[in-house]
Formats: sequence, structure tokens, C-alpha cells
Amino acid sequence: MKTEKPKTSLPKIALPRIYMIDSEIASGKYPNSKYLAKKLEMSVATISRDIEFMRDQLLAPIEYDTFKKGYYYTEKLYRLPAGFSSVEDILALSMATSILSLYCETPIYDAANHLLECITAPLANDRNTDWLENRIVVPKIASVKVKPEIWNIIVNGLKKNNVITFEYKGIMDKDYQDRRVHPYQLLFDSGVWYLYGFAEERKAMRIFALSRMRNVALQKEAFPLPKNFSDTDIVGESYFGVYVGDEKYKFAIDCYDDAAIFAAERQWADDQKITEIKGGVTIEFTSTQFDKVLRWVLSNGTNAIPRKPKQLVSEWKRKISEIYKVLSK
Repeated sequence: MKTEKPKTSLPKIALPRIYMIDSEIASGKYPNSKYLAKKLEMSVATISRDIEFMRDQLLAPIEYDTFKKGYYYTEKLYRLPAGFSSVEDILALSMATSILSLYCETPIYDAANHLLECITAPLANDRNTDWLENRIVVPKIASVKVKPEIWNIIVNGLKKNNVITFEYKGIMDKDYQDRRVHPYQLLFDSGVWYLYGFAEERKAMRIFALSRMRNVALQKEAFPLPKNFSDTDIVGESYFGVYVGDEKYKFAIDCYDDAAIFAAERQWADDQKITEIKGGVTIEFTSTQFDKVLRWVLSNGTNAIPRKPKQLVSEWKRKISEIYKVLSK
């Protein structure tokens, strides 16, 4: 009978968890495996293996206090060293703090930021990462704040596959309307969080901005999650952001000057094709994101000229005519 050898290396995915356990033990709270498992949303068996790894392989001075029913460090000032992690791991974790700023308007930000600080604090003591703070930066973007009660209910709906109900006021709606939705995904696009799910009233997939919801409630009814749903259902095999379209179009857009450079250096769709033309490039691709593509073309002024489909050309000309009428008043 073969005996299982103790692990002598740690999967990279477990690194944040190990440092969080280190932080909890060093805090003097005497955490036990059950408490840590609940806090980190892991099994008690996994936490027990982590602690065993810390004690046997990383030589952490961990002991269990039977009176206080929890773990503690026999050396009061001990913190887990970063010697077993690579430079790349340390840099990635430090950079994650900056990237996390994109989610500062969500209820998860404070908890996630605290977790990263707990992880990176002992790393910073062993290896210099101070230079990262003002050298690798994710600039802030205009974002919409999410109410914690709405966020938490939707997250519970995602976790349990339970129906959620709410009142919603779309951009074109004059007043709020009742909605009953099967939540599939939370999506982030240009500073706004959206819920993607099946709307029972419409009997179709829809996207809802969390900022336009009110009176959100979690229902007892569960729903079966589709086996093969994907974010490609939302973006239609192109990458212009969150949008659900019902029809695929073959787009062709001539781009000039800075729009040509911007278009050529990015991947806009799976089947993207870029051809050089005099003074610029033509970008061709397939997408269901008609409105998003139209907005992108308009945002580039005279440096983006649509060629296909006819619907895009017509709508582009109509929008330009409307702008001209406003400016002529």
C-alpha cells in the first residue's frame, strides 16, 4: 500500500490563502480550522493541510491552544517569510492592489483590498516593492456606485441560482417596471456594473444596470443554470463591451489618422481582418453589437467612415444630420 508523500511545494493559487491564514494567526485571535474555512470559503480539510504545510515545510512556529481552541505562533512577532514565493508572484500581488481600484465603487472593494494588504505586507518586508506604488498605476475612471444591499442580493442569487425580483427603469422608460430575472453573470463595463440574465417577462436574455434597480429581493424559487452559456452570448464574438444584440452584422469601417492606429493595434472581434488603404486601414469583423459599434464610429468623428452594413451607414448619416441641425440653431 502506497503512502501519500507530504507536499513540499505550494500551488501558486494557494499563495493568497496561506498568507491570509498567516495574518489571522498573527493577529492573536486564535483562529481554528472551522473559523478559517468559513472565512476563506474553503473546506476544513483544505485549511488543515495548509496549516500542516506551513508548520512542516515553511517551519512556521504554529501550535494549537486547547484552552482557547485555536492556533497561535509561539514566536510573538513571527510572520510568514516570502522566501518560498517567486519575484513574479510578489510583483503580481502588488500590482493587483492597483488593478483593484477599478472596483472601488463596489461593496467587495474594502474586503478585497484588506485581503491584499494582509498578503503583501509580509512580502514588502522581505523584498522591496515600494517602487510599484507610483510607477505602475491604473488611472481612475468615471464609475457608478453600487449599493451594498443590491450587490449582496444579486451575488446570493448567483451563488444559489435563485430568482431575483426588482423594479427597473431603463434608459427609455418613463417609470420603473417590475422584473423577475434568473441571474447568470455580473458584468463590468466602462465603470458600470450590469446583471446579465433571463428575464421571465420578456422570455429572453437581458442586461440590467445595477444603478437603475430598486427594491431588489431574493426569491425562494431556484432555476436551472444553462449548461453552455458564455460571455460570447453577450458580446456576439466581438469586444465592444456589454451589449446583447439579436442580429449579426458584417461590419467594414475605414479608419484614418489616430483612429487607424487605435483600430489596428487592438483585437475587436474573433474574425477581425485589417487591410491597409491609402491614408489608413479598413477594419472588417462580425458582431451583434450594432449600437456599440455605431457609438465607436461616431466617437472618432471624420476619422472613421462606415462602409458596411447599409444599416450602419444610414444610422451614422442620420446621427450626423441631427448633430448638424443642433449646431445650426
